[in-house]
Amino acid sequence: MTDLENFRTETRAWLEANCPPEMREPVRGEDDIYWGGRRATFKNDAQRAWLEACVAKGYTVPMWPKEYGGAGLTAPQAKVLREEMGAINARPPLSSFGIWMLGPALLHFGTEGQKQRFLNEIARGEIRWCQGYSEPGSGSDLVSLQTYGEDKGDHWVVNGSKIWTSYADQADWIFCLVRTDKTDKYQGITFMLFDMASEGVTTKPIQLISGSSPFCETFFDDVTVPKSYGDDVPAYVGTVGRGWDVAKYLLGHEREMISGADGGERAAAIGAAMKRHAARTGDEIDPVLRAELANFDVDALAYAAMGEKFLDEIKVGKAHPAQPNMMKYAGTELNKRRHELVMAVGGARALEWESEATDGGKPAKSWLRTKANSIEGGTSEVMLNVIAKRILDLPGA
Repeated sequence: MTDLENFRTETRAWLEANCPPEMREPVRGEDDIYWGGRRATFKNDAQRAWLEACVAKGYTVPMWPKEYGGAGLTAPQAKVLREEMGAINARPPLSSFGIWMLGPALLHFGTEGQKQRFLNEIARGEIRWCQGYSEPGSGSDLVSLQTYGEDKGDHWVVNGSKIWTSYADQADWIFCLVRTDKTDKYQGITFMLFDMASEGVTTKPIQLISGSSPFCETFFDDVTVPKSYGDDVPAYVGTVGRGWDVAKYLLGHEREMISGADGGERAAAIGAAMKRHAARTGDEIDPVLRAELANFDVDALAYAAMGEKFLDEIKVGKAHPAQPNMMKYAGTELNKRRHELVMAVGGARALEWESEATDGGKPAKSWLRTKANSIEGGTSEVMLNVIAKRILDLPGA
């Protein structure tokens, strides 16, 4: 057997021994997802056991170096782990913006002190992060942001606001774009890290048409942000005034996360599941809708293959810098289409909002939530503009 085959055999045995049966069931609600952090609570013992097993193995962040809480897996090994977890429908042990976004930025730009402190906390689920990018007047055009940090020598005093800050009301810390030089639009932004419990930080949830929302407004009123949290642990990532470099790098990882570039639900076939659903309810799926489901399944499988190719190209440094934009556009549009089909198969029953039969209106609420997919992380229109200019080399208007 090859080393990779041996690893697959060992991984399969480890998962069988350590992934509780409850952690192999479909996610049915927000409390089925563990986000970690200072205020986190476990839904049950199985959720705790699964996290602790993965933390000990380094499987919350399998490709991170071992000294930062990871398992140090190679890209092929990490792919095998994803495949074997998918084969038993294992839930992710930990969901985290720290894993998906801040972690990669720290690995690339952070000091050794920042890596040792923050990456290990992220890997163990001890800290929950939120992202402070968009503002009421600065969405896709982030360089126009107005949140300002006044330099006071050993600290900044930050004033301003952010919007669409996902889970800000539950986060421990924020990675935040703050203007520190008003004379330079691009080189006057600093990528800061600070505690959400700091005096002057307040949040206000934003309710969406789905009835709930992870989004918040976040306000900073004379917030003191020290320039350092200790030896080699600055409160900013990269260089003061060059935060846009970090922000652009992180946006690529955010768009990968939103797109589901590594597969996940939106890249999975749904035809068989919808057929089983119809059999349970006694409904019939008309031929035209069956054809649409088949077309979706083909596109979903193609998207999954494209995602694998994209991730492989990233690993070897051959990916185009604008490819995350392409994946983000394709993935979010595919996800919206998925939920449109789920609603179509469900018919009038899928429109129920609070019934037990629809698990509290999950189909309708999930469908409405997807409308934000093509806005968050960069609108679909902006993604298409980037693809046209940077990948297709089309002339401007």
